[in-house]
Amino acid sequence: MLIMSSRASVAITTGSRDAAAAGGREALDGAGASSTALSSVWWWRPSRAAAIAFVLGLVVTAALAVTSLVLYNRNEDRLLTLRVRELGLVLTAAVPSIQTPLASAAELADATNGSAQKFRAFMAPYVGPGRQFASASLWPLGRAHPAPTVAVGSAPALASQPDEARLFFARAMRTQLLNVTAVSAAAGPGLGYEFSTPGARHGFAAYAESLLPRDRRSRLESNTAFSDLNYALYLGRSRRSSNLLVTSVRRLPISGRQASDVVPFGNSEFTVVITPNGPLGGGFFASLPWIIAVFGALLAMAAALMTERLARRRQQAEQLAGVLDRVASENRQMYTEQHSIAQTLQRALLPETLPELVGLRVSARYVPATSGIDVGGDWYDVVAADDQQVLLVIGDVSGHGLRAATTMAALRHAALAYATQDRHPATVLAKLSEFVNSGVHDYFATVLCALIDVDAHRLTVASAGHLPPLLIDRDGAAFVTFDVDVAIGVTRDVQYHQTTVSVPPHATLIAFTDGLVERRGELLDVGLERLRHTAVERQLGLDDLLSKITRDLAAEDHRDDTAIVGIQWQA
Repeated sequence: MLIMSSRASVAITTGSRDAAAAGGREALDGAGASSTALSSVWWWRPSRAAAIAFVLGLVVTAALAVTSLVLYNRNEDRLLTLRVRELGLVLTAAVPSIQTPLASAAELADATNGSAQKFRAFMAPYVGPGRQFASASLWPLGRAHPAPTVAVGSAPALASQPDEARLFFARAMRTQLLNVTAVSAAAGPGLGYEFSTPGARHGFAAYAESLLPRDRRSRLESNTAFSDLNYALYLGRSRRSSNLLVTSVRRLPISGRQASDVVPFGNSEFTVVITPNGPLGGGFFASLPWIIAVFGALLAMAAALMTERLARRRQQAEQLAGVLDRVASENRQMYTEQHSIAQTLQRALLPETLPELVGLRVSARYVPATSGIDVGGDWYDVVAADDQQVLLVIGDVSGHGLRAATTMAALRHAALAYATQDRHPATVLAKLSEFVNSGVHDYFATVLCALIDVDAHRLTVASAGHLPPLLIDRDGAAFVTFDVDVAIGVTRDVQYHQTTVSVPPHATLIAFTDGLVERRGELLDVGLERLRHTAVERQLGLDDLLSKITRDLAAEDHRDDTAIVGIQWQA
């Protein structure tokens, strides 16, 4: 463009010189010719080349102006999209500040049986003018007509709406998230928040309310990071006026350039719609198309600056993409490391070695779940009760994670301790049940306890909700038949039963946890039959048999850990 403009200037200058020379020659022809020369200069028209250059300059200027406008709009849309995502992250980050005091209050209420004094003392710093909540109250769960037992601050508006309260707390008992609802009170509209201890069907729910402006109008402070935006915040996905929580604009719906995002907030969602109250990329870029159109002579320089700026932004985007790729790679590496750590931790909680027993051959396998990094709650133990008897314990704690692992460790050591007092399987399970039910807990465990008399070839078995072991002999394989009692931790005062069966010579006993046979969408009997068929398909030694079972049944894509213990009589 600079070259084209220079050429146009040269053409215009050359034309002017030719016109001046012609005027000079006319002046030499006579005094009366001077006026004619001046008239010809006044009505001078550019040459064709100059006109073409000028027209091309106008066309390029217009093209750059239009291009600049399009890029500006795209950049504004992109920045607006980023801003609405940033605002969504801010809203999401507010969930812990609301949920934490309510969760603590609910836990406190469950622990103190709903003590009103302790609830008031705990929630008082959060309630009042200028504080986080306008009111806070404690509601017992599981009642047909819910009502608060204690309130801090103003009376909860939800208490005056019994039907809405009943539906709200019924939904709340089915989720483990922060529950949000819109409320309407004499003091104005507001939002209600509820949180209850997960799994506590007859515990307490901590409920709090915060007020919204009466006219739903609220502008962002000028010193905030979002002061350059106007916004409208709705509860849920709908933008109906009845769902509006707060806005900074006078007239709805928001028109013009806008961006929206649906932000998860507890068990509900917020729809946030924003529009800029000025250019997000700066006033210069908003005026740039007009600047290019007016100052065509500076078009090349302005285009160069714009191109450089866009190139830098593209470079920044590429750098950001590279950073994101590295972060993704690091996350994959971190996942692999954490998965390895989880497996190592699980194995550390299991027996390092199995005992060498006279007359028996013992082997075991542990297979972690193929998805997730949380450790499981499967365990096993094989210990010598005396010279003739061996105790086998295998169990599975509900859930995953460190809590399940620590619970598993506690149950494992407790079972071994009770076995030293009385080795009868039913007694061990009864004492283990008393141990778990002596305190508050939110888990259960299935446990199989078997006392093996080596020389007598007898097996005494008791089960707390655990699957029966598989007994393999020369004639085939069958699952040991006995009465299965309730799992540990489900109910109190359980009487466990034990059954004694005879074991054929050279038999093999396979005890396992449910991860070996359970598959999603499949009946349990199908998995048990698959195990029985795999165990008798070929005559193998104990280690080879366990390896085959592990390879064929526990190496598939499954979501649960698996523990397998094999005991083989040598005579």
